[in-house]
Amino acid sequence: MPEGHTIHRLARDLARDLLGVPVRASSPQGRFADGAAAIDGRVVCGTDAHGKHLFVEHEGDLVVHVHLGLYGTFVRHGQPLPVPVGALRLRLEAETVGWDLRGATACELLDPAGQEAIVARLGPDPLRRGADPERAWAALRRRRSPIGQALLDQSVIAGVGNVYRAEVLFAHGIHPLVPTVQVGRAEWDAMWAWLVAAMRRGVRERRIVTVDPVELGKPRSRMTVAESRYVYKQEHCLRCGTPVRRWDLAGRWAYACERCQPPPT
Repeated sequence: MPEGHTIHRLARDLARDLLGVPVRASSPQGRFADGAAAIDGRVVCGTDAHGKHLFVEHEGDLVVHVHLGLYGTFVRHGQPLPVPVGALRLRLEAETVGWDLRGATACELLDPAGQEAIVARLGPDPLRRGADPERAWAALRRRRSPIGQALLDQSVIAGVGNVYRAEVLFAHGIHPLVPTVQVGRAEWDAMWAWLVAAMRRGVRERRIVTVDPVELGKPRSRMTVAESRYVYKQEHCLRCGTPVRRWDLAGRWAYACERCQPPPT
């Protein structure tokens, strides 16, 4: 599932291509036909992202809300656009470019109040200026679940997915099964700062790289995917070589190096 940095990057890319111009909208698949008809020919007034939720705002207070989920993609094409094939949910077309949406969990037309209602359900997003880590800290204090489970709760913190969850816990030596109430305030402040820096870098570089280039002896731009994470989908810890433990935690794979991240006793 795309994590928050991907959605923020997508919002920027859509704004670069579509902001301030009228767009032709269609739903070749038909599942978003009414919504596409409502925005067809309208000017795009803004794009926004909060966590894993994307909003494309059109004149007339019409907002397309997209959540890519596990299988969704939003792909850019130059003109002439390819002939629509398969389950193409939404096509947004400008003079020189077009964007095709497929496989999204959510694609719906909202008004600004509907957009605000979605955002109100979400925790603070480390990628948004002015995001308040105090809100996330307060939500964590109310959790009795393991910290690895709490970090994926989008009402606690928005935009963190399985990769950032695994890597931020590794970076701070915290095992995913540590009870949330045992995570101290100083640890949380350090984790928040790490997420802000790492996710901003992910937006710029369009990929997740958490390994220290000095430690690996290679710049981030030359790292392969296998070299870019310490424990996520790794057989062995990239730092110490210990076999990485993988297990199901509330329906998602959790990863930990139990030498660098001692399990709770």
